[in-house]
Amino acid sequence: MKQNNIFNNYKIYVAFALLLIAMILVNPNIGKFPYEYSGGRPWTYETLITEFDFPILKSQDEIWAEKEQRAAEVIPYYTADNELVKSKFQSFIENRATSDSSELGKTINDNIIATLEEIYSNGVVSKFEDEYKNSQVIMVQNGKQTREVSIGNVYDANRAIGVIKSELSLVIPANKYDSIINSINLNQYIVPNLILDKKTTDLLHTEAIKYISPTKGIIYEGQTVVNKGETITDDIKQILDSYKSEYENTYGYSGSYTLLKIGQILIFLVILVVLFYSIVFSDLTILEDMRKIFFILLLFFLSFLFTALLNKHNPDYLFALPYTVFALYMMAFFNSKVVFSVYIVMLLPLLIIPDKGLMLFLMNLTAGTITINTFKYFYRGWLQFLNSVFIYISMSIVYIAYTFITEGVFPLLGEYHISIFLSALLVFAAYPFVFLFEKLFGFVSTSKLRDLTDTSNKLLQELSRKAPGTFQHSLQVANLSEAAARKIGANPLLTRVGALYHDIGKMKNPQFFIENQSSGVNLHEGKSPEESAKIILDHVPFGVETAKKYFLPTIVSDFILTHHGKSQTLYFYNKFCNEGGDPSLIDNFTYDGEYPTTKEQVLVMMADAVEAASRSLKDYTSESISELVENIISTRLNDKQLSKANISIKEINLVKASFKKDLKQVYHNRISYPDRIKIA
Repeated sequence: MKQNNIFNNYKIYVAFALLLIAMILVNPNIGKFPYEYSGGRPWTYETLITEFDFPILKSQDEIWAEKEQRAAEVIPYYTADNELVKSKFQSFIENRATSDSSELGKTINDNIIATLEEIYSNGVVSKFEDEYKNSQVIMVQNGKQTREVSIGNVYDANRAIGVIKSELSLVIPANKYDSIINSINLNQYIVPNLILDKKTTDLLHTEAIKYISPTKGIIYEGQTVVNKGETITDDIKQILDSYKSEYENTYGYSGSYTLLKIGQILIFLVILVVLFYSIVFSDLTILEDMRKIFFILLLFFLSFLFTALLNKHNPDYLFALPYTVFALYMMAFFNSKVVFSVYIVMLLPLLIIPDKGLMLFLMNLTAGTITINTFKYFYRGWLQFLNSVFIYISMSIVYIAYTFITEGVFPLLGEYHISIFLSALLVFAAYPFVFLFEKLFGFVSTSKLRDLTDTSNKLLQELSRKAPGTFQHSLQVANLSEAAARKIGANPLLTRVGALYHDIGKMKNPQFFIENQSSGVNLHEGKSPEESAKIILDHVPFGVETAKKYFLPTIVSDFILTHHGKSQTLYFYNKFCNEGGDPSLIDNFTYDGEYPTTKEQVLVMMADAVEAASRSLKDYTSESISELVENIISTRLNDKQLSKANISIKEINLVKASFKKDLKQVYHNRISYPDRIKIA
């Protein structure tokens, strides 16, 4: 994509506009309390006198205690099951009428029936719910009537049976008591007939706590809240919290609301403009890929969102927010120049936060700088934890130093150190999410690319075994293109990876490629130009197949498709024409590849051609090498192979100079060692 086309891409501006709208929506519309304080420490400002009336807010502990008290006062509702009682009485009468018709039996039956009537009249429950176990009474709904029953008059199964047995002991002779009690089996006639009406009870509970007042008094205008130097007790802190809440929600901003919003929009707009140009001036190619744009904007928005929400809730929580994570995620996919520029812009909203905003900015800037510069060393295993240790140490040092300067005291142990430690720990925990972003956005992380440069991996080892000449060629191409990438600001690591794998397709027929012909036998002899050309051309599609087989990322396999572009195997084409072939059949001698579109792909294409051609030079002089490089690259330009690539003439000239320098170093004239003179 050409530079002018990049800036004409409306999707970029839509993305930034959506981010601006999102920032406006999540930003709180309240003023900020101009003081910072904490319990147990002295009030360092002038004596605070209220400028308005405000209520004293209850603490969360006070509200919870009141809720528990109200909940304990709720009377639970139960529903009486009369049909169940009737069935139990009927069952008892039927069983006992046939089992014992004696005078004693009649007396026992009457006694049990009378006792059961009393028990079921008050009610039997299975158990009292824990939340209502302290209630003194319950409400029992029996049909349309509701009555209050004392807890002491309500039975459970064990108590009910105990009462019946106690009554029967008065009428049953002692010598017959046990046998008669066992024969009656009282358990089958005692069942819970009171069922908790949870819906009604919960409704009453909700209503009971619904109207709890959040305040417990009032402070009037002109009253002193806290004197200068006075220690902030729990009571004073509660008043300060109440004053702060009223100030921020009502009195924090007394000007025009319209002007407030305009000011916010302008600030956010300036920040986004700075963000846009930090991307442009650090790596313009990012604007070619909307996935990269959305990724950066997503991270920026998440940073802004967490900052806005935590600052509104409690600014102290910002010390635990791991801003360094955003630098970490960007380092996985972008170069350090881009990451550092964007990361600084991400931290800018911290400067708006009163009092501790500058401290937070400096702490996270220091930690982020460490992460950016050490990422390539600490991206694996336990070293990730070591990075978190360095982050914790650096942030702690900045925090302590800033406290020395602004307050002249040593910060209390644990005041913010726990939050800083949590922030560093979250950075360590965030590493695995790199792979999630890698999958979601289709990126290839820096760590993945580094793994692919390891020549001991299975695929490169197979290449070195099957096609050793091609392997050595690929190493040389990697060295040439990587060095050139550094000259023009391309991605050196990606370039090297692309160069290492660009010719893996030659593993199919390695001996048909000259760099692998060690015996001096040319296998193309005896084959027609069309057959030879097909073998040569096929190394591109076979390379793509091999890349898929070994799960190489698309960004790497693209180098295979583009390193010859749509050029021709001119040797076999010319031979074909010289033998009387139809020149119009040039397609049979043309690579079915793609034109390179990125600087990295261009570098590999040119380095591949230059390195291969350099092996045919008879004399490795400065002039011959320079002429070779010029001719190869001019041919690619004249054939329009670079027509879709975002690379300038200035950059191409830098590439030429880099190639010439490196080839001269490779093929420099060696010192001729004199023969040893033989002494007779």
